[in-house]
Amino acid sequence: MPELSTAAAALVEALIGRGAHVESVRALEGMDWKLTGRRLRDAPHTIFQILNHIIFWQDFCLRRLRGEQVQVPPRAEVGWPGPESPHHEDEWKATTATFAEGLQDACTIARGPDLDEVLPAWEQTTRYEALRIIASHNSYHIGQIVLLRRMLGAWPPPGGGDTW
Repeated sequence: MPELSTAAAALVEALIGRGAHVESVRALEGMDWKLTGRRLRDAPHTIFQILNHIIFWQDFCLRRLRGEQVQVPPRAEVGWPGPESPHHEDEWKATTATFAEGLQDACTIARGPDLDEVLPAWEQTTRYEALRIIASHNSYHIGQIVLLRRMLGAWPPPGGGDTW
């Protein structure tokens, strides 16, 4: 595979979450599935809800990157699908796997050609910009998950993570 441009390489790093904070997938590791559905006082969402929200918008962007004609939801709450909590551990594992697979798809696209191509299904947005949106949105919400994990006493993950 040819060497990535500096911008494409930086985009892949941003998608993964490397550099500025713990990698996004690792931020979810080692979580007790029951804690992912626990709502803390004054917190608007649970970890499980936040992860499903991330997946919703990551998938939305990936579908547009693939040329699908998907419409922006009419109301913000549509982007927050699913229950507060997983019903069992396998549901949590499947949800984290779905997130990781979508992230891998985004990285594959970022390593590909035509990042300057404007997406026909997303007026005035290039492939690069759509991937940058995924990276920024994921990073924002992974930070929320990390904060909730800390508040729940479930941080750092087994592979380690910043505690300062």
